[in-house]
Amino acid sequence: QVQLVESGGGLVQPGGSLRLSCTASGFTLDYYRIGWFRQAPGKEREGVSCISKGDGSTSYADSVKGRFTISRDNAKNTVYLQMNSLKPEDTAVYYCAATAGYYYCAGYDVYEYEYWGQGTQVTVSS
Repeated sequence: QVQLVESGGGLVQPGGSLRLSCTASGFTLDYYRIGWFRQAPGKEREGVSCISKGDGSTSYADSVKGRFTISRDNAKNTVYLQMNSLKPEDTAVYYCAATAGYYYCAGYDVYEYEYWGQGTQVTVSS
């Protein structure tokens, strides 16, 4: 069974950090391009970060550049999103997604991704 499971969300104060995990079962993440997306209440889903398959090149949305870091641990079949200096506007449900059909990260088109996790809530509030 092909499945993506996110974890690591929670409540954090502004300026704090969280590390989200995206673990795959039923397929090998290294052969997929992985994207992190988020969706706040009343807003469209937006792309946050991406890591390509193969060479592991990365990209970030302007809103998170310099604060978030995406990485991959092939031995654990897991992709991480390290989030530092969190702001209230980062509050959202965060999703990871996987696609085998695209190699490099170029934009954040949700329709390019075949597999999605169930999401994990991140709340940044004092």
